[in-house]
Amino acid sequence: MDLKHVLAKNLRRLRHERDLTQEDVAGLTGLSLRYIGSIERARVSASVTVLGKLAAALKTDACHLIKS
Repeated sequence: MDLKHVLAKNLRRLRHERDLTQEDVAGLTGLSLRYIGSIERARVSASVTVLGKLAAALKTDACHLIKS
């Protein structure tokens, strides 16, 4: 599976587990709501910097976001 799809699946799962909306994650990361949605739909590849911001917002290790 493509890492974009793994990240998309894990981001959505972790976000739901923490009862956060895409808007919440956007606010916590400083990223746009549209960009968060694009990541969750695997339409864009997130940079390592963005991966770190997402991990911090979700209070998890970045490795959990890209682990199949």
